[in-house]
Amino acid sequence: MATDRLISPQSPDTSTPQGAAEAETNWALRPRSIDEYVGQPDLIERLSIAIAAARERKEPLEHLLLHGPPGLGKTTLAHVVAHELGTKVYTTSGPALARGTDLVGALTRLNHGDILFIDEIHRLPVAVEEFIYPAMEDFKIDVPLDTGLNARTVQIRCKPFTLIGATTRAGLLSAPLRSRFGLAHHLQYYSAVDLRHILVRSCQLLELKPLETNEGDDGLGSIASRSRGTPRIANRLLRRARDYAQVRGDGTVSASIVEQALRLEGVDALGLDELDRSYLRTIGTIYDGGPVGLEAVAATMNEDAGTLEDVVEPYLLQIGFLARTRRGRMLTQAGADHLGGGVKAKSVSPENGLFE
Repeated sequence: MATDRLISPQSPDTSTPQGAAEAETNWALRPRSIDEYVGQPDLIERLSIAIAAARERKEPLEHLLLHGPPGLGKTTLAHVVAHELGTKVYTTSGPALARGTDLVGALTRLNHGDILFIDEIHRLPVAVEEFIYPAMEDFKIDVPLDTGLNARTVQIRCKPFTLIGATTRAGLLSAPLRSRFGLAHHLQYYSAVDLRHILVRSCQLLELKPLETNEGDDGLGSIASRSRGTPRIANRLLRRARDYAQVRGDGTVSASIVEQALRLEGVDALGLDELDRSYLRTIGTIYDGGPVGLEAVAATMNEDAGTLEDVVEPYLLQIGFLARTRRGRMLTQAGADHLGGGVKAKSVSPENGLFE
C-alpha cells in the first residue's frame, strides 16, 4: 500500500504494531512549544500574536483552519497552541463524526478555552456541519428532538472553545464552514535548511552521536535533501539511518552511512523511491515520454490510478519531473536526465498544443 512506502507523508497506520510504534516515536519527537517549532515563519508569527492577545484578554483563540499536504505539522500545531494557551486539546476526525450527536458529545466535554481539533474536516457530513455553525459562532448547540407534530428543539450551551480544523483538501470545504474560521493558513513544504534544524533536535531527543557541522555535506543535510520537504519523512529516514549506523557503523549518522542506508531502502538523492522511478520510466520508455493517459500508465504498471495521482504525482510535479497536459502525462527533460539511460522526454509548449 502507498502508506507503507518509506517516503509516504501519510500518518502511520496505528492499527498495526509497527505503525503504532512509529506513531509513538513521532509524538516523542514533536515540538511542544512555539519556541521549539521550526519552519512556517509566517504562520508562527501570526499565531504568536493571536495567542498573546487571547491570553491577555483571557478569551479563547479564534477558530483556526490549517490546510496543506500531509506530514507538515497540522496536528503538531494544534498541540503547540494548546500548550501555549495552557489548555487541553481533544482530537477527532471528520469521518468519526458521523452524526450531530457525536459532535454534541465532543463539545460538551470541553472546558473554557479548550481546543477541539478535527482532522480531515473536509469529510464532515452536512448534518454535522449544521450543528457546528452555531457552536462556532455562539457556543450553543441546537438539538432537534422527535419529528412531525412533536418536533421540538433543545438548546445546549457549550463553554467558549477554539476549533482547529485540518485538511489536505481545502477546496472541498463548504463556503459557510470556511467563512467561520477567523484564522486560516496554508502550510508550505519545508526547506532543506529547516529540515536539518528539525533533524538536529531529533538527534538530541534520540541521543544520537554528534554529527558533522557542515550543513551542506553531512549526514543530516543528506537526509534533509531526500525528505521531500516533509518533517514526518525526515524523521522516518533518520530512524532508518540510525538503525543502519548502529548495526553497520559506529553509531554516527555520517553522510556515507546515510548514503548506504537509504540506498538499501531504494531512496535516491532527491527522495524518489522505486515506485516514483518506475512511474517515470514507464512514461519515458514504453510511451516515448508521453503524452499518455493516467489510466494507461496505471494499467501498464499494474497499479491503482488513484494511488498514482494522489501519492506519486504531486512530488514529481513539484520538482518538475512530470507535466500534466490536456492530452495526458509527459516526462520532462529534467525527469529524463535524472533517470538517464536514454529515456525520452518531450517539451511542453504552445506550438505542440500540449498545454492544459
